[in-house]
Amino acid sequence: MSDLKQTPLYDLHRELGAKMVPFAGYAMPVQYPLGVMKEHLHTRAQAGLFDVSHMGQVILPGSDAAAALEALVPVNLVGLGESRQRYAMFTNDAGGILDDLMVANRGDHLFVVVNAACKEADLAHLRAHIPEVVEIADRALLALQGPAAETALETLVPGVAAMRFMDVATFDWQGAELWISRSGYTGEDGFEISVPAAQAEAFARALLAMEAVEPIGLGARDSLRLEAGLCLYGHDIDTTTTPVEANLAWAIQKIRRTGGAREGGFPGADVILAKLETGATRQRVGLRPQGRAPMREGVEIYADAEGGTPIGTVTSGGFGPSIEAPMAMAYLPADLPEGTTVYGEVRGKRLPAVIAPMPFQPTTYKR
Repeated sequence: MSDLKQTPLYDLHRELGAKMVPFAGYAMPVQYPLGVMKEHLHTRAQAGLFDVSHMGQVILPGSDAAAALEALVPVNLVGLGESRQRYAMFTNDAGGILDDLMVANRGDHLFVVVNAACKEADLAHLRAHIPEVVEIADRALLALQGPAAETALETLVPGVAAMRFMDVATFDWQGAELWISRSGYTGEDGFEISVPAAQAEAFARALLAMEAVEPIGLGARDSLRLEAGLCLYGHDIDTTTTPVEANLAWAIQKIRRTGGAREGGFPGADVILAKLETGATRQRVGLRPQGRAPMREGVEIYADAEGGTPIGTVTSGGFGPSIEAPMAMAYLPADLPEGTTVYGEVRGKRLPAVIAPMPFQPTTYKR
């Protein structure tokens, strides 16, 4: 642990009794004394505070930044309105996904948040194609998620309640400039807040002083995002999966598709556009295992209870505290409809699972 990087909230995590684990080169809290199950349910019922400062924060300055970044992603960024944010993904020449990211238009620059495990590779990728890339190293990133998030944050930062899902804005808190987006990765309404590192602990303490807010670790963050049907890079998406196979075609706007005004022009466009037209042979789907045994990452999926060869593999799986049942994601043949029963091999036994719609838990974003 001594060789790991620390976020600005490291000492606070230790004070709060967090169990710290290595994650993407950082010492991160996996859970607090409340425990993963209760942390998950508290976020769904009230509000959870997550430290996501390990993620990369990047600024792309200038009026040409949107066009430059659009050449690396299959997403409409030139048309992204000021004070709005959009989900995007870096693709490679084979149409695979290098990383997924959030892009915000903050007027005179773009603010980009990338995954921690891909941060260095993403920065190198950006610098190879875009003249000016500024890594932000002196700010923390917090996520406040859950139905009480709006009331809690509005108490400290008046005005945030007026924001809609995927809005971004700048606010002041005791002299600290906060960059806030109404977004998150739990399926709940909530906010992500970039705060100067020097004020991060004081700001976190102010939120945690509220009865509705509890600190939440990586364990519950993972079960929350899985219930919401959201991908985890390196597990559900990677360089071998295209956005179409990953069921992320909704993120590719019409203007970047075949026949659109800015068709293609991104790495792997020929592969991705072809799959958009003809469909992929495999697709990321939701699974509801029948019974109580979870089907975790790596479990092979079969069409039949006995014999045959695997038709796919689970990429994420676990128990959903909110749905009170196991859940999983897997890549399976695209011609299998929802409701189809397949079989996962768990400890030498084939157990049934039904292909199910996602999200497993309804989302509550403020539209």
